[in-house]
Amino acid sequence: MKMDVLLGLQWGDEGKGKVVDVLAPQYEIVARFQGGPNAGHTLEFDGIKHVLHQIPSGIFRSQILNIIGNGVVLDPIVLKKEIDGLGKFDIDYHKNLVVSKKATIIIPTHKLLDAAYEKAKGDKKIGSTLKGIGPTYQDKIGRTALRVGDILSPDFKEKYTTLVDKHKTILSFYDHPLDELVEMESKFFEAIEFFKTLNLIDSEYTVNDAFAANKKILAEGAQGSLLDVDFGSYPFVTSSSTMTAGACTGLGVAPSKIGEVFGIFKAYCTRVGSGPFPTELFDKDGEDMRKEGNEFGSTTGRPRRCGWLDLPALRYSIMINGVTQLFMMKADVLNIFENIKVCTHYEMPNGDKIDRLSFEISETDVKPVYKTMKGWNCSLDNIDSYEKFPEELQAYVSYLEKELNVPIKLVSVGPDRNQTILR
Repeated sequence: MKMDVLLGLQWGDEGKGKVVDVLAPQYEIVARFQGGPNAGHTLEFDGIKHVLHQIPSGIFRSQILNIIGNGVVLDPIVLKKEIDGLGKFDIDYHKNLVVSKKATIIIPTHKLLDAAYEKAKGDKKIGSTLKGIGPTYQDKIGRTALRVGDILSPDFKEKYTTLVDKHKTILSFYDHPLDELVEMESKFFEAIEFFKTLNLIDSEYTVNDAFAANKKILAEGAQGSLLDVDFGSYPFVTSSSTMTAGACTGLGVAPSKIGEVFGIFKAYCTRVGSGPFPTELFDKDGEDMRKEGNEFGSTTGRPRRCGWLDLPALRYSIMINGVTQLFMMKADVLNIFENIKVCTHYEMPNGDKIDRLSFEISETDVKPVYKTMKGWNCSLDNIDSYEKFPEELQAYVSYLEKELNVPIKLVSVGPDRNQTILR
């Protein structure tokens, strides 16, 4: 038995949560392998909309074990709030949710550091969600971070104080105020006591024991491939490995255990925060796309930058992830357009044309070159099979499959669980 991996191929916000929820009945385990509360996975079903930040998106399926893996950075306050929010769904989280003891903890001063670092960058700021993600990963790599298993240690408070003192020294350099810290710490330690009641495990054994028992596992990624700390639009990236390889290190899984790789992409492109975005639209089409797609961050509420689909960027993500199946999301957002554009390559200032993504040149004056296709310009409501798609939408899907050389096996035509067309 092998582990399937589901991840985003753009700059995040592709709709991974919805797809995990749809696919979850095929699996016995869903595991998050990286990221933190900067993720926002939105699920809609039975007239209910719910956003998850750290808990895997299989939590609404009672027969599924949900694992928060070692590659995740966890905010105990946010996790407690998330679990409290699940109360109305009658979910037995003691049974269906487990947390790796090796996952790293976000402490209050990580958030203060995040704000101080971002402010110091001025006009060159990254666009951080200010959730403390980056500073926490910094401490993890610097071998000074606190991990989930540490909260069970009798000297946890001492370890905590040592790390906070280090952070305070850094914050004094930035002259960053500490006024909020007392209140933040009160909530933090309250959440830590709740945290101790959860099922804390050595998740790498759980995952590999599941392989031995022939159980089906789905690894759920956060953010998107173009935000990967190594292969994304550096330095405008997240702080973790958002690609298939990150599922191995984030869960303790050998590369030979990877099965299908599901790549999620929108029928267009969006991005939150700073950084290059070659196909970004600054005109009415971009505004209409944002409005129609409700393109505002599910975690931050920030308006997302919108643009047409970028094939060189999508090919790049498919390549580095070894994608075997593509899932196209939010096709319904393009219902309003008479014509739809797709970027096929870029034109450089000297007139050269390139079809490979390079973030070193994306910040220069590159011009996307588009292919224009006829839009379907109609509602996709009540469509329950691919054969009922307008021929223009079928042509769009067929064109993308030919250009990307990977089959598109799922098309989403609305936010609800039932508005998902499998091919």
